[in-house]
Amino acid sequence: CSAVYHRPYRDRVIHLLALRAYKKPELFARLRRDGVMQKDKGTLAKILQQVAKWNAKDNSFSQKEHLFQTLQTDWPGYTEIDRQNLKLILSRKSAPSQNTTNISQVTSPGPSERDAPAQP
Repeated sequence: CSAVYHRPYRDRVIHLLALRAYKKPELFARLRRDGVMQKDKGTLAKILQQVAKWNAKDNSFSQKEHLFQTLQTDWPGYTEIDRQNLKLILSRKSAPSQNTTNISQVTSPGPSERDAPAQP
């Protein structure tokens, strides 16, 4: 996408990491599709130090929490599905305790609620 091509390299990395964790080679391959050149590969390590946290278990990088506030939901490199996923991710980040409450409240109705006659 030509609109993404003109955006700063750092912003591209931030917006990709917002959607999911990446291993460094797959992240760079994804960035290359957006027009990042092979000569920019060395810059990726510096950018990752600034914007990502490293997961040693699976050797992947994910976005630092404070950067979720800076995301643009209308980022030109996002597909419609990416935008929907990002909105879901952002809503989870903004209310993590509310999600655990909602999950515990999803139960089937008790016998008194099922068997009670409908109110006119």
